[in-house]
Amino acid sequence: MVDVWWGIVESKGPNQYQWSAYRNLFAIVQSFGLKLQAIMSFHRCGGNIGDDVNIPIPKWVLEIGDSNPDIFYTNKSGNRNQECLSLSVDNLPLFRGRTAVEMYRDYMKSFKENMKDFISSGVIIDIEVGLGPAGELRYPSYSETQGWVFPGIGEFQCYDKYLRSDYEEEVRRIGHPEWKLPENAGEYNNVPEETEFFEYSNGTYLKEEGKFFLSWYSKKLLLHGDQILDEANKVFLGCKLKIAAKVSGIHWWYKTESHAAELTAGYYNLKTRDGYRAIAKMMGRHHAILNFTCLEMKNTEQPAKAKSGPQELVQQVLSSGWREGIEVAGENALPRFDRNGYNQIILNARPNGINQDGKPRMFGFTYLRLSDKLICEPNFSRFKMFLKRMHANQEYCSEPERYNHELFPSERSRNDESLEKFMEETEPVDPFPWLEETDMGIRPFESVLSLLQSTFLRKKS
Repeated sequence: MVDVWWGIVESKGPNQYQWSAYRNLFAIVQSFGLKLQAIMSFHRCGGNIGDDVNIPIPKWVLEIGDSNPDIFYTNKSGNRNQECLSLSVDNLPLFRGRTAVEMYRDYMKSFKENMKDFISSGVIIDIEVGLGPAGELRYPSYSETQGWVFPGIGEFQCYDKYLRSDYEEEVRRIGHPEWKLPENAGEYNNVPEETEFFEYSNGTYLKEEGKFFLSWYSKKLLLHGDQILDEANKVFLGCKLKIAAKVSGIHWWYKTESHAAELTAGYYNLKTRDGYRAIAKMMGRHHAILNFTCLEMKNTEQPAKAKSGPQELVQQVLSSGWREGIEVAGENALPRFDRNGYNQIILNARPNGINQDGKPRMFGFTYLRLSDKLICEPNFSRFKMFLKRMHANQEYCSEPERYNHELFPSERSRNDESLEKFMEETEPVDPFPWLEETDMGIRPFESVLSLLQSTFLRKKS
């Protein structure tokens, strides 16, 4: 997997794309017989957990923001977040005559034209389309650059003039011009019960005004993802590759009534309301893979004060994808090198273990991340064991059609159902059954034995 950074490629000016460095990198990957998952990264690198370099979005775009800061996501205090553009400018021609969506489209078109040999030869097999901060379909509600610290609830990000105007128009349309954007939802590092909006028994989120706001806020996010994935589908139509998009694993405060951290990020998910089914349906219409994070996490590893439920969250989101008949993939949210983290990933990849029909099963997994620490012992021996288990102890197979990964020319997006219809389907449904533990787990002695064997072989050679 490699991020294809907007801030590098189109840094010189509008429609001035520089692909040479990426072509060199892709040629190296090809020379080793590997495949590529390319991420269209329309966000900044820097400011998120694990970021150790800084790659801003193109300078000429930031300069437009100097005179019009409302192109960026904005919290209720007026603080701007320059990690990515606000979805409010998706269809506004503010960027030297182009809209944000047109910029994303043109970038993907140029990528396709300049990488067509890598696509046609089967090196590039997956295009993940960036849809927000960290490339994820969400609002930047919990940004460390804004002072957020885990497990703060985050803040709503809809106070730029364009989103504010949109909301005011919507509440006038339904006859409630007195309704305003929330001013009682706390700050980044509050807990739910410290706010009037998320108070569990009588919070604004339970009232008519709060429900309308949350529906509007989450729908804007869904429309944003739908429009950009539609453009990606048109650009790569007929190519033998998969389109994917990432959903964030916001597991903190999952075990509370309000699910506050999910709500501020744009996921209108409650115990009584499924906030992920509409996202899965939207991705399904574009034949996109739903890529989810935090697959390595267990509830017992999280601090009690965070009321986290990563295991239940993973089960809910993956089940939503499988129920809609789409492919589901995943990532670990944080670097892990230990047996427990690997075993949890293996469990989530095959929740019912090895079985005859192979279902349910994740389509793929992207490991975070290649580093010096990974290739040090005992980490690398343990990683090799994990890799073997993810493939059910089978040897390498060079024929993807034998394991359900044969690629076909991509088809055009479906438009048989409206997003409004998707938004109505919020009735919670029980997730698929999950084993307590994986049947392909790495046992304690195995990783030690593997290390001893590899050490012996190195000495012998």
